[in-house]
Amino acid sequence: MINLKKVKTYSIKKRLSKVNKGDFAGKPVKGRSFTAFLDALPNILKAKDLRAVAGDIVSARKKNKGVILMAGAHVIKCGLNPVLIELLEKKIITCICLNGAGIIHDFEIAYQGKTSEDVAANLKNGRFGMGKETADFLNSAVKEGVKTGFGLGYAVANKIATARLAHKNLSLLYNAYKHKVPVCVFVGIGTDIIHQHPSFDPAATGVGSLRDFHILVENIRSLNQGGVVLNFGSAVLLPEVFLKALNLTRNLGNKVKDFTSANFDMIYQYRAAQNVVSRPTASGGKGYYVIGHHEIMLPLLAQSVIENI
Repeated sequence: MINLKKVKTYSIKKRLSKVNKGDFAGKPVKGRSFTAFLDALPNILKAKDLRAVAGDIVSARKKNKGVILMAGAHVIKCGLNPVLIELLEKKIITCICLNGAGIIHDFEIAYQGKTSEDVAANLKNGRFGMGKETADFLNSAVKEGVKTGFGLGYAVANKIATARLAHKNLSLLYNAYKHKVPVCVFVGIGTDIIHQHPSFDPAATGVGSLRDFHILVENIRSLNQGGVVLNFGSAVLLPEVFLKALNLTRNLGNKVKDFTSANFDMIYQYRAAQNVVSRPTASGGKGYYVIGHHEIMLPLLAQSVIENI
């Protein structure tokens, strides 16, 4: 039978405690400024990480280092283009990477100020993704631009810039074009609605996307010693592209280490955790994974950066 009189104890004053009252949140105050609100967040877990990522972005801007934004199309559908455009205007983002759906939603916003169809309803009768204007504009932009020698992202951005579109001031690609920030677009054949149309040119799409891959390789060099790469909401495609582009950059003799990588998503994603956060920074740097909805987390991060530049 056990003898509880022999149990060994110690004073908690001598024990390491991971939570300290000095890290606690401030109480809610009416009329507080955003900076005061940010300072009032607890210096614990993801609030601490959010501050750290924002601080590293500010530091990268001051050091003239790269800040590469990778984003799934849901970020655009969440109405966050104005936030990203402001970061472009403030010369914070230096390179943008999107998937194929990103250019679709961005064009539709530029064209008519709205996007995102009801997939379930239109799938029932084969109407899903069969909108004429979207396919005609984007497929012709890719064919014409790639034939001229452009990458896929610049081909679409250039077409939006030169077209008469009522809401192109809300286009992420148009604003990147204006501010001379490269947009790299990576496509999986068959993943996007415009691939269903007879105007789709898979060869031009492949060539244009490969050119963008080389542009990304070039931009990754700017991450060395203080740059930042952010991934918002791409679970597989962009993390895979980034890992290969980073590897090729290093293979070509460029040192790329001691940078910050941060993945923001609504759930934990294995590939993003490995290919954005962990593996790229294993030889030096910092990696963060923050879970939360894009429509909340991206404005929080952007405002944190703008308050401190």
